[in-house]
Amino acid sequence: MLRAIKKLFKSNYLFTFGVIICIFWILMAILAPAIAPYDPISQNMAIKLQAPSAEHFFGTDKFGRDIFSRVIYGGRYSLLAGCLTVIIAGTIGTFYGAIAGYVGGKVDTIMMRVSEMILSFPSLILAMIINAVLGSSLFNTMFALVIVAWPTYARLMRSVVLSVKENEYVMAAEALGASKMRILIKEIIPNSISSVLIMATTDLGNQILMFSTLSFLGLGSAPPTPEWGMMVSDGADNFNKFWIAGFPGLAIFTMSMGANFIGDGLRDLLDPKLRKQF
Repeated sequence: MLRAIKKLFKSNYLFTFGVIICIFWILMAILAPAIAPYDPISQNMAIKLQAPSAEHFFGTDKFGRDIFSRVIYGGRYSLLAGCLTVIIAGTIGTFYGAIAGYVGGKVDTIMMRVSEMILSFPSLILAMIINAVLGSSLFNTMFALVIVAWPTYARLMRSVVLSVKENEYVMAAEALGASKMRILIKEIIPNSISSVLIMATTDLGNQILMFSTLSFLGLGSAPPTPEWGMMVSDGADNFNKFWIAGFPGLAIFTMSMGANFIGDGLRDLLDPKLRKQF
């Protein structure tokens, strides 16, 4: 596997580029207190709406806050929300779909109808409704995103499990008297998880975009939290000051693009049809 990953880095430049971008933003978020030159929520009306300069690399916003510092700190919220949403939704969807696919019958039918009921709503609209009912906060926004995201993982996992459970090693485990829970955890999920991992990597960028969209609409973290989507929303009020929305928007774009590049590379690595080239 390590050899295949090294070859992937050498042969797939977009994957390498995506890893570099994601590592860059993760390090920026972790080291924000050491890198940011100013307090991200400190206001100074005397320097409001200043263009990018040597003193303020990304300029200042309408409250005189340093945008460079806010973009760096904003990564903590956007990346945290995106990663936690993918991890929680992926975990719930993986076990839910695995149980539905392996048990089958009426249990499968009922469980899938529940997931389809959620999928029948436009994801953004449903997330907005849930968030509006619960109130604007980081936790509530992530909860809304998890609710709309897990059914997609469940359907993917179920489709893979339906194929995997027909393999001989699963039948052998059943013949030896292994419990359904043991077979599910030891045999089925480990041999079905690769598709979910690929989807989770690609979905990270989508969840960051979704979180930023909700924040843009005023349904994310409460002000003056330095969050990328909220910063883009602030820039909409001062459209002629490109730096207010431009730099946080660029951060959202690059992080989402990097995550998608990594997802495409992992698909090439883990897909049995493409694995031979590695």
